[in-house]
Amino acid sequence: MTISSPGIGSGLDVNSIITQLMSIERQPLVALQNKSAAIQSQISEYGKIKSAMSTMRDAALKLTEKTTWGMTVGSSADAASIGVGVTGGAAAGNYSVQVLALAKAQSLASGVYADSTATPGAGTLHIETGSWGPGQTSFTPGSTGAVDISIEATDTLAQVRDKINAAGAGVKATILTDASGARLLMRSSATGVANAFRTSAIDADGNNSDASGLSALAFDPSSGSAVMSQSQAASDASATFNGLAITSASNTLANIVDGVTLTLSRATDAPVDISIAQDTEGMKQKVQGFVDAYNALATLISGEVKYDAASKTAGPLQGDSAAVGIQRQMRSLVGAVSGASTAFSRLSDIGLEMQKDGTLRVNADKLDAAFANLPELQKFLANSDPLVPDNNGMARQFRAMGDAMLGIDGVISTRTNGLSQRIETNQDQQDSLENRLAQTQRRLLAQYTALDARLGQMSALSAYVTQQMAMLMNSSNNKN
Repeated sequence: MTISSPGIGSGLDVNSIITQLMSIERQPLVALQNKSAAIQSQISEYGKIKSAMSTMRDAALKLTEKTTWGMTVGSSADAASIGVGVTGGAAAGNYSVQVLALAKAQSLASGVYADSTATPGAGTLHIETGSWGPGQTSFTPGSTGAVDISIEATDTLAQVRDKINAAGAGVKATILTDASGARLLMRSSATGVANAFRTSAIDADGNNSDASGLSALAFDPSSGSAVMSQSQAASDASATFNGLAITSASNTLANIVDGVTLTLSRATDAPVDISIAQDTEGMKQKVQGFVDAYNALATLISGEVKYDAASKTAGPLQGDSAAVGIQRQMRSLVGAVSGASTAFSRLSDIGLEMQKDGTLRVNADKLDAAFANLPELQKFLANSDPLVPDNNGMARQFRAMGDAMLGIDGVISTRTNGLSQRIETNQDQQDSLENRLAQTQRRLLAQYTALDARLGQMSALSAYVTQQMAMLMNSSNNKN
């Protein structure tokens, strides 16, 4: 008797039986899959540790840099008149600055038009930047060259403005409208005597010097054509710096001394005191940045390796010797002694105190006292001694620890690589077990299919015997 599908011959639920048996057989595979997930979670946690360690190392590096300990901040006794900006390299010092005059841009105004839709006239407007001689009797062109702007007869005053602004001629135009009408204003894009300008026109009406048509926008006193009126002449800023006369084309005096920029806003009646001082607050922020980065790393590792007895749950790296070793090394370095300074030996001496949970707390009073002795504080944190490592500053030692742990052969990389190899081995074991399970399933299917067929045959035989017995019984009863 042939069975075309398991269970048809005997009614035996072969598929269900095999499914349940295979569920038992797959338990070792499930265990491997769970183990793989746990290892992958560990790799992920080491990725977080790596990132936090890198942040801590970089924060420590900042405390070893000369730019940190050379940070300065500027202040002005009259910030409304003179603003102060400093960059790296600015030396501490005090200066006296008086603003005699601000730099100005040349400004011109046209005559009055009815409104901004009026048409000045056709032609070519010629604009040239440079500097005026005394009394504007001569003009020295600049290096940028002149710009010619084609004006159509239908161009309105507003369109002329737009063409000037789009030409890149070193001049900006705008329209001033009041009760009398509209006027075209032109202004140098930059302040200073070297950024003055002149205008002339090739007027379509044939007269390039009258007050009608496009020539109404001409201003060139050196050639006797000055229809537009000058409302402001170009001028340089003038000031005194510690009594020394200085000039500038702009009102921003960049690097007036190394790393110091002054912004002039108005003239002053008397010298203004400018102070460049050490930026201790900025330096403290660098220290706080290191503390924050250290605490983030310490808190992360503590959560990874702890066991919560109350909830009976373990962190992803609980019992992981590498993670515990990192934690131990960090805490050990916090309590280490450095010979870099004669005033400070441990981090706690400058106010960075270890707490029970392994994080650092900043004692503001002790840190302020340490900053009062800035040269020794700098040595304690940033000193470099290649011959005697114990004399390296503490920030330098933390940076070295971070470099070592993050290196190719460092504990983080080594541990991560080891876990990755375990993932690969686990996957190989899963693949091998999957193959065995497939073979087992085929064997069980063959066995239970054969059993099903045998039971089907026995069932058919039983039915046949039962039928024959019934027929014999009926025959016997009929004879009687």
